Amino acid sequence: MISYVTVGADDIPRAKRFYSAFLPALGYGLEEGPEGLSYALPEGSDAPAALPEFYVKPPFDGRPASAGNGAMIAFQARRQQEVRALHAAALAAGGRDEGGPGFRAAYGANFYVGYLRDPQGNKIALFSSNPDEPGRDG
Repeated sequence: MISYVTVGADDIPRAKRFYSAFLPALGYGLEEGPEGLSYALPEGSDAPAALPEFYVKPPFDGRPASAGNGAMIAFQARRQQEVRALHAAALAAGGRDEGGPGFRAAYGANFYVGYLRDPQGNKIALFSSNPDEPGRDG
């Protein structure tokens, strides 16, 4: 199980504006500290022992942050409409479009996804694979 994912950021206020445009809508709470941002899902009685957390921090080595080539972090939404709304909110908060929300021929018929780049260049996916919604073929 993944415990946490960290991305680097040189401009924490700008990163906060971007990630706070969609992560709270997915249930993530934010804690800020001198070392950066920590987004976490609330623990519940039916939740796994450790829910994955998402951190945004300046690199520990003091060098500029950079996006990983081929790296991507995906956040699951509940519905296709939520993917569209959160993708738009993230763009309005300083993100760059990497592929608008929709179905992709290479993925499953119910996999609805939109891609973004955060202000630092990290690739982010917002997706829904809700079987109760119309799929690509229907």
